[in-house]
Amino acid sequence: MSIERNKQLAHAFFDALNRGDVPAIIAAYADDGYCLTTGNTLISGKFGKAQIAQAAGSVFEVFPNGIRFTIKAMTAEDDRVAVEAESEGDHVSGQRYRNQYHFFMRFRDGKLAEFKEYMDTERVTDILCGGQRPGP
Repeated sequence: MSIERNKQLAHAFFDALNRGDVPAIIAAYADDGYCLTTGNTLISGKFGKAQIAQAAGSVFEVFPNGIRFTIKAMTAEDDRVAVEAESEGDHVSGQRYRNQYHFFMRFRDGKLAEFKEYMDTERVTDILCGGQRPGP
């Protein structure tokens, strides 16, 4: 798989996120692919494709007008793509959600094998988790 093809796949993945296209998001993952959301929040953890399929729709339910990711920079090498991005969307709580991210993507045979999400976890806790934190 070429570096340019991997960058195209990364763009397509973020386009699917911006459309709220859950079937396309799920289809982007390899059968053994996973998403790792970093930090210590209620939504942090490592999630396999089956878990992603179960949860993906609910992410968009809390953003009734959608959430928009804007790619600010992208770097690729071998099977890896690094993306700097920002998001913006109106949360069901009435608050405007904005965050900054670094995403690490590793592709295998045209599918996401790894998707790691690094972001401002305090912002996640404040808005997405309603201020709640995981227990000790």
